[in-house]
Amino acid sequence: MCGIIGILSEKNVTDNLVEGLSRLEYRGYDSAGIATLVDGQIQRRRAEGKLKNLSDRLYKEPLQGTIGIGHTRWATHGGPTENNAHPHATDKVAVVHNGIIENYQELKAELAEHQVRFLTETDTEVIAHLVTLFLNQGLAPREAANKAFSKLEGAFALVMIFTGEENLMIGMRQGTPLAIGYGKKEMFLASDSYALAPLTQKVCFLEDGDRVVLTRDNAEIYVNDNQPVEREVRVTAQSGATTGKGEYAHFMLKEIFEQPEVIGDTLNSFVNPATGQLMIEDNILDALSKAPRLTLIACGTAFYACMVAKHWFEKVAKIPCEVDIASEFRYREAPMPEGGVAIFVSQSGETLDTLEALRYCKRQKQKILCIVNTIESTIERESDMVLRTLAGPEIGVASTKAFTTQITTMACVALALSIKLGRCSDDEAQDMAAALRGLPKAVSLILQHDKDIERVAWDITKSRDMLYLGRGGMYPVALEGALKMKEISYIHAEGYAAGEMKHGPIALIDDRVPIIVVAPGNDPLFEKTASNTQEAVARGGQVILFSDKKGVNALKDVTQHAVTLEEVHPFVAPILYTLPMQLLAYHVAYIKGTDVDQPRNLAKSVTVE
Repeated sequence: MCGIIGILSEKNVTDNLVEGLSRLEYRGYDSAGIATLVDGQIQRRRAEGKLKNLSDRLYKEPLQGTIGIGHTRWATHGGPTENNAHPHATDKVAVVHNGIIENYQELKAELAEHQVRFLTETDTEVIAHLVTLFLNQGLAPREAANKAFSKLEGAFALVMIFTGEENLMIGMRQGTPLAIGYGKKEMFLASDSYALAPLTQKVCFLEDGDRVVLTRDNAEIYVNDNQPVEREVRVTAQSGATTGKGEYAHFMLKEIFEQPEVIGDTLNSFVNPATGQLMIEDNILDALSKAPRLTLIACGTAFYACMVAKHWFEKVAKIPCEVDIASEFRYREAPMPEGGVAIFVSQSGETLDTLEALRYCKRQKQKILCIVNTIESTIERESDMVLRTLAGPEIGVASTKAFTTQITTMACVALALSIKLGRCSDDEAQDMAAALRGLPKAVSLILQHDKDIERVAWDITKSRDMLYLGRGGMYPVALEGALKMKEISYIHAEGYAAGEMKHGPIALIDDRVPIIVVAPGNDPLFEKTASNTQEAVARGGQVILFSDKKGVNALKDVTQHAVTLEEVHPFVAPILYTLPMQLLAYHVAYIKGTDVDQPRNLAKSVTVE
């Protein structure tokens, strides 16, 4: 989603603005721009497309200034053009903005009565003209900003600079993240502490409704126009180190191959390496074990992680569990059980739909547990309990290592709960714990099939449609595999519970539709999946099977391709069978020549509803 950075300094800020924007690229964007004050006047450079286009523009048309704002835009209102790119400006103010101004049409009509002429299709332009209107009425910048802020509705974060004000920057947070960075004779604002990591380690996270006035020496935070408030300034744990692709062609491939390490890191935070015992905090296990129901809520890939976790929480820990899509959940006003626990899963910890669902559950007096990857996120700060996945920064927009560390984390929790509640025998617990401890090695072995999967990918690249089938814990793997294929290759792919094929989707099958079947041979539901596969083959389906030696042998006569994976414990199979789905999508996209790391129309952190 869109990214913001603002810098007040005593030296030229252009390079650091661009560097900050480069650290926000992983969020996804389709245009970028910066604005500074040059001799007190607002000057802008903007470009459609990748940040390189902005850098090329700045090389040809350099921009100076000791105060400036920058933005990477993911289009909501208006297409991804240079004209719609941020910052938006009048002769008196320049603005960068994340989120959506819900009442912008009403404000636009109101401004039109003052003969304001609009030049873009965006909702952001309304902010610039609104502030300018109040400045023209004789208000000082702070008062004009306050009056404009009070008229805005929606979820947003914004930062603005003013003509003639070399030592003034004003921002506001309402629903989407904004952080202050503290330096020496320098101050910063950004939508992401990751963007600030090379510039400062002292960070303050604004809360909803907070407004801030920055000078080079100070940040004054206030609410309701002018009531001052104090917010904690902390030393952030974010690393200032830059992240490169190394030997890999894309960040996504690098992140796929980082999974043995990051899954190992995540396991080591939950499993005692000396004893093998699970180390989930007592307060978390107590809350979960006493809950009459667990409610898991997330969006996108994280939603599929929740579906895998539901399988474990109910099958292994025997705890009733519901899974909901965050964007749908709160609008049906679901009744929540007394003593229930709501679990929220998010890579970024800033996904607005997930955050609003969390707030609904808090109002329903649920205990809140979050599973997040990004340090110091809003979701983490608003939760009662936190489990961090240790995937590290994930730059590729299509989630890979964040997903597998999420489900690894929830596997640890489900097993710990099962042991605490006596829902599994000692032998079963030891077998599952051993399977968890063996995950890093097992992941490494799965990744060795990369070349086999690449060969399969060549036969898929010209397909228009694909189907993915799985049962039990493999059903969400099929859904996630189809999502990955859609996201980065732009092939229409759908995941189905294999047993549901005969209830409608089987009508889609012909000899031009590849069917990906994920079915470990030692899975209790393998025979059922094998029957469903036979049904697809009978209709001309071209089956590509991912299984172990036993499964491949059982279906060798009906598969077009088979990738023979190592035999794995059924408990951890959903984690391990996810990796070939990631590699298959990657290779198809690479062969097709799509933008693997930043696929069209997608954003890493979705901070609008």
